Amino acid sequence: MLSRIADSLYWMSRYLERSGNTSRLLEINLRHMLEAEVDLAEAAQWRPLLAITASEGPFEETYGGADVTAHKTLQFLARERSNPNSILSSLRLARENARVVRDRISSEMWETINQLWLGLDGTLAKPLSTERASNLFTDVRNGVARFHGFSVSTMTRGEAFGFYLLGTFLERADMTARILDVKYHVLLPDVSMVGSALDYYQWAALLRSLSGFEEYRHRYQAGLRPVDVVEFVIFERDFPRSLRFAVERMRNALAVIGSPPSCRTDETLAAVERVMDESNASKVVNEGLHEFLERFLDCIADFNEAVSKDYFEAHLAYADSEPRAAARAVDTQ
Repeated sequence: MLSRIADSLYWMSRYLERSGNTSRLLEINLRHMLEAEVDLAEAAQWRPLLAITASEGPFEETYGGADVTAHKTLQFLARERSNPNSILSSLRLARENARVVRDRISSEMWETINQLWLGLDGTLAKPLSTERASNLFTDVRNGVARFHGFSVSTMTRGEAFGFYLLGTFLERADMTARILDVKYHVLLPDVSMVGSALDYYQWAALLRSLSGFEEYRHRYQAGLRPVDVVEFVIFERDFPRSLRFAVERMRNALAVIGSPPSCRTDETLAAVERVMDESNASKVVNEGLHEFLERFLDCIADFNEAVSKDYFEAHLAYADSEPRAAARAVDTQ
C-alpha cells in the first residue's frame, strides 16, 4: 500500500472519531446543565471541554481572553473553522482524507461521510443555538456510528482496514484518557464536594460522554465510586471505550497491517501496554490518576509519531499535508 493511502485512511478515521467524540461531549454537557442539582459557574461548566479537546489556547486567541460561556464554547467547538478540533473542521478533514482513498473504502462509507459533511456544513453556516444543538450533535454521533457500521460490514480485512482501525482506536484512547483526567482535576471544584450531588452528576456525565453509564450501572451495584469508574473506564476489556479495549484493538490492527519497516512502532505500542499491565484501579487511585494518565498520553503520542515515521514518512516528505493539517497538540502531523 502507498504511504499516502495509509496516511489518509489513518487520519480519516481519527478525524471522524474526533467529530463524534466532541459531539457526544457537547451533548452530554448540555444535558448536565439541566440535570445537575448544584449551581456551577458557567465558565466552570464549559472550560473543561476546552481542556479535553486541547482548545484552550485557540479559544483565547479567537475571543481575545473573553470569559468562557456556553454560547462561545458551542460555537467554537462545533462550527469554528479556525479551530482545528471543531466538529466542522474534523468532519471536513475526515471527508478530504476519505476522498483520497475512495477506491479503498466502500461506496456506502463514502456516501455516509459525504452526506454527513454536506448536511453539517449547511446547518452550521449560521450560529448554533442551544435549541438546535442537541439534535445536531445526535445527528453527528449517529452519522459516525453509521460510518463505523458500514466500515465493519463492508471492508475486507486487509491493510486498509488495519489503518482504519488503528486511527479509530488511537483517537478513542486519547479522548477517553483526556476526559478522565480533566474530570479528576478540573470538574470537581473542591474536595469537600466528593460524594455530593454535584460529584454524582459529574461522574455520571463522564460515563455518559463515553456511552457507558448504563453498562456501568449493570456491572457495579455500589453506586458511582471513583475506583470502580477507573476500573471500568481504564481496565475493562469488554467496554468498547475503555483504554484497555482500545489498546488491544490497536495491537490487533498492527497484526492486520503487518510488520513496519522498523521496530519503533512495536516498541512504542509495547510501552503503552506496559503502562496498562503494571497497574490496576486501586494502584492508580492511590498513586495518582493524573500521573497514570499523563504517562499513558505520552506513550500514545510516541506511538502516533512512530506510526507516522514507519508508515507515512515517504508520503510526508513530499505531499501536501492539507487533508491532515490539524490535530491535538499531542499529535505529530
